[in-house]
Amino acid sequence: MDGLDISSLLPAALLLPPRLSAHKYLMVCTLTVAAWDTLVLSPRTWRLMKTKGWPLLKVTFHILRYLMPIEFTIVAVAFFDSKFSSNQCENFYLFEPIVSAFLLCVASFSLAVRLYAIWDKSKIVMGVLGSLLFLQIVTQAICCGFYRVVPLKEGQGCIAGPKHNWVGLYWLTPTLFYSAALGFAVMRSVKSQASKPINLWKLFLRDGLNLYGAIWIVNMINMLFWFIITPTGPSDTVKTIVTSMTVVLTTTMTLRVILGVRGSLAHGGTYTGMSTTSQSHSQPSNTSRPNPVHPQISTNGPPHARPSVSNQIRSVGANAQTFTIEEIRAKAERDWVVDGTSDHDDVDAKSGYVVDGDTDHQSAPGLKYAEKGSLQDDDSSSHQPKAPRDNLGVKVTIDREYSK
Repeated sequence: MDGLDISSLLPAALLLPPRLSAHKYLMVCTLTVAAWDTLVLSPRTWRLMKTKGWPLLKVTFHILRYLMPIEFTIVAVAFFDSKFSSNQCENFYLFEPIVSAFLLCVASFSLAVRLYAIWDKSKIVMGVLGSLLFLQIVTQAICCGFYRVVPLKEGQGCIAGPKHNWVGLYWLTPTLFYSAALGFAVMRSVKSQASKPINLWKLFLRDGLNLYGAIWIVNMINMLFWFIITPTGPSDTVKTIVTSMTVVLTTTMTLRVILGVRGSLAHGGTYTGMSTTSQSHSQPSNTSRPNPVHPQISTNGPPHARPSVSNQIRSVGANAQTFTIEEIRAKAERDWVVDGTSDHDDVDAKSGYVVDGDTDHQSAPGLKYAEKGSLQDDDSSSHQPKAPRDNLGVKVTIDREYSK
């Protein structure tokens, strides 16, 4: 009994080589990441679906969002089903390389559109990324024809492997693209930091450098398995051990790059950092900026020497906007001083002020004859001060206008 080997009693589905067993464990982790990401992004996907229009990034987002879990659900069936026959595998094994190549190309295209937008439509950025994307599409399309079925025992799963080592170009070209994408993203952040310094951690998160970095790291790790680790035989799956995780993480990080765009996704979205082009478009020049009109209120001198308040201050304009005294009092930051200037010109320097008409004290609470000088009745022909009468007040309106 001591020398009995029970491994001969186990089915082939349970009698796995060490590297194949590790491959299956990593596939379980890949499916967990894909399922978790699908659940977490569901609310944000629904909100994005309800937005108007279908710009390029919105289209690519939904392609990546739904195709990735569909692909790996199908791949998992062939990978773990012990009843998946060799004949079925011969007809199926190219499914994962082809669909994964399509997902990677869509992800690369999405990042190219985004980086082209944040670099203010730079032809250099589009030229470099466009060339690498074209190289990626051509290379992966060719390499898909040089995959084979890994010769495993019946019940151990259906896995596609490369026929030659140069098939690793299938993964090298997207890695080159993601390296260039990370470089452009970092350079844009450094340029933004130079013009508008902020905390480095906030800059790191604001520009999504963690997402670009994660994509680059997982693809570089995949390169190690393809070009450095040597397989022990034709049935060794070590070269493809992390390819599924690479596709899933690249897709999920690309989805988050798209979701990180603030505002509309049209034309690749806008950049939240400092942008010379966007500033020149969003801020008018000094020659075209309307000049604010400031009132001059004079309450100095004897009452008979002052002109009528309504004749003294008048802002005219066909498109003037009128405010009531209650609305003015709600703006605590706008202070009036005796000479008519404002202590907070930077808060709202676009307002003209009009004092006109008569009303009672209930319609203008807090505004009385004794405040800020005794306001004179609107009678420019009389030079004698008049005693305040009951139910007599001043209605204050504000006309907003801009000089053309």
